[in-house]
Amino acid sequence: MKYKALLAATALASFTGSSGALAQDTPTIAVIAKVGGIPWFNAMEMGIEQMGEELEIDAYMVGPTSADPALQVRAIEDQITRGVDVIGVVPNDREVLEPVLKRARDQGIIVLTHESPDSENIDYDFEMISAQQLGEEHAKLLANTTGCEGSYAVYVGGLSVPAHNAWADAAVDWLSENCSGLTQAADRFGVAESVDESRNTTLDLLRSHDDLAGIMSFGSQGTIGAARAVKERGLDGDVAVMGLFSPGQGRRLVHEGVITGGFQWSPLDAGKAFVALGNMLLNGEEVTDGANLPVLGEITLEGKTIFASQPLELSQDTVDELAELGL
Repeated sequence: MKYKALLAATALASFTGSSGALAQDTPTIAVIAKVGGIPWFNAMEMGIEQMGEELEIDAYMVGPTSADPALQVRAIEDQITRGVDVIGVVPNDREVLEPVLKRARDQGIIVLTHESPDSENIDYDFEMISAQQLGEEHAKLLANTTGCEGSYAVYVGGLSVPAHNAWADAAVDWLSENCSGLTQAADRFGVAESVDESRNTTLDLLRSHDDLAGIMSFGSQGTIGAARAVKERGLDGDVAVMGLFSPGQGRRLVHEGVITGGFQWSPLDAGKAFVALGNMLLNGEEVTDGANLPVLGEITLEGKTIFASQPLELSQDTVDELAELGL
C-alpha cells in the first residue's frame, strides 16, 4: 500500500483529538475511540502517541464528544478521506460501523478493532483478555463479596457495545450457575460511559431494591458513578461496587472502601497495541496462533480475533501504582 500524507491537521469540530503531519511517506494510523476526554481513552491516546513516536509513525486518536455510533461513522469517513493507512476503532455499535469499515477496506485501508470480537469487515480485532475470563473474574469477586445473597445490577457502556455485553454475559452466566442466591435486580443498564447516568441509575436502584448487594460495571465511568451514589447514601461496604475504572480516577474510592475492586487491562497498552499491530500488517508480517506479538505477548488467534491474556487486578494493593503509571 502506498502511504499517503495526512491531508489536514485539524479534527472535526464534533471530536476531540489531534493529528500531527510528518513526512509525506510516513505511515498514518488513526484510532477512533468510543468517546473522547475520559481517563480511559486519555490513557489509550498516550499509548498511541508513545508507540507512534517509537516506530516513527504518525499515529493519533480521534475521540467523539459522546458515545454516539453516528459520530464514530463520521470520524471513520473523515479518516478514509484523509487517506490514512490504518484505521483502528473501539466500536460503540458493531453493526452500525460495518458498512463504513467495509468502505475503508475496499479502499485498501487496514482496519483493526478492539473490544469487538464479532466485527466482520476488519483485518483483526484484538482483546487484551478474553471476554469469558474478564466476566468470570468479576462474577467471582461479586460472589465472594456478597456471600451470594441479595440482588445485583450490571452496567455496560451501551446495550449494543459488543465486548461489554460479552463480559456481562460471561459474568451473569457464571453467577447463575455458581451463585444462585444472588439474583439480578433488573436487566442491564447502558449507562457505564457516564458518571452522572450511572450515579442516577444507582440511586434509583437503591431506592427500589432494599436487597441490592452489588453492582458490576463493564464501563469505566459506571464504577465511579455507582460508587459515588453508594457513598452518598452512606452504604459504603454494604453495597459492593466493582468493575472497570481508571485507577487514577477511582483510587480514593478504593481506599475509602467504596469500590471493592475489579479487573481490566491497560488502556495505555491497548493504544500501543493498535499502533504496533498496524505497523506489523503494513510491513506485510503475518499473525499466527501462538505467536509472541509486540505489546500483546503470546496470543491465541481465533478467526480474526487476537486474544492476549493481560488482566490487571484493581485493589487497594495495586491501584496507587497503576495510577502513578498514568492509567
